[in-house]
Amino acid sequence: MRTVAFSINISIDGYCDHTAFNPCEELLDYFTETMDNVDLLFFGRIMYQLMFPYWSDVAKDQSGTASENRFAKTFSAIDRVVVSRTLDSHDEKTQIVRSDPAAALLKLKQQAGKKISVDSVSLLPELITAGLIDEFNLVIHPAIVGKGRPLLDAGSLQEKLDLKLADTIHFKSGCIALHYLRQ
Repeated sequence: MRTVAFSINISIDGYCDHTAFNPCEELLDYFTETMDNVDLLFFGRIMYQLMFPYWSDVAKDQSGTASENRFAKTFSAIDRVVVSRTLDSHDEKTQIVRSDPAAALLKLKQQAGKKISVDSVSLLPELITAGLIDEFNLVIHPAIVGKGRPLLDAGSLQEKLDLKLADTIHFKSGCIALHYLRQ
């Protein structure tokens, strides 16, 4: 069975707004390395539209820094699943799931392959409740943004989820990557 890892950038005050952070070269290299073990990305529509076509354009044009270009090439090459009732246009590497994301992810998890990376705050409570998230990769940025989408809305989980810290990486930028395993 495949491992499902939830990955997100987050501020010190708990907000997950990718537009509030500017990853340094070292952080982009970290993300590129984590993608080496991933062969499927599982997104909600909002995150998908934030990431694509931006990174696929950078991969095609090689218009970023060396680290951005490496990340874009690695990231864009991975197959994607997007959970959306409204998204119509997508590329050949993207499959759309219209309903029951937990059932869709469970089916994908049971297939052979590398890790599945989940990046969707809106789907997180449902996927945690279904027992589908095995790992959590949180990159905490040294910023207090005061607004945006919280990691979890109050009351969105019925039970506490205990995690075990597996790894911590400190970056020169002040970011900290925390890797947790579900107990």
